Parts: sequence; C-alpha cells; structure tokens
Amino acid sequence: MSTDDATPTSPILVTLAWLLVGVPLAYGLWQTLVKASALFTG
Repeated sequence: MSTDDATPTSPILVTLAWLLVGVPLAYGLWQTLVKASALFTG
C-alpha cells in the first residue's frame, strides 16, 4: 500500500469544513458561558 498516489486536499475545502464545525461550536460555547454567568451573577 503506497501513499504516493494520494490526492492532495484543497486548503479551501479544509477551511470550509473547519468553519462548518467551528462556528456552531463557538456559538454553543458562547451561549453556555452566557447562561452559566447568569446563574452565578443573578
């Protein structure tokens, strides 16, 4: 089995995939922090 024939992945495709995962994750973390701070600050 050789890895020489592997096709390179487009950097644009990799960036789009990370954004597709990262943006909702960041939004969810932000919402969690906002809700958690409301619990502790009243």
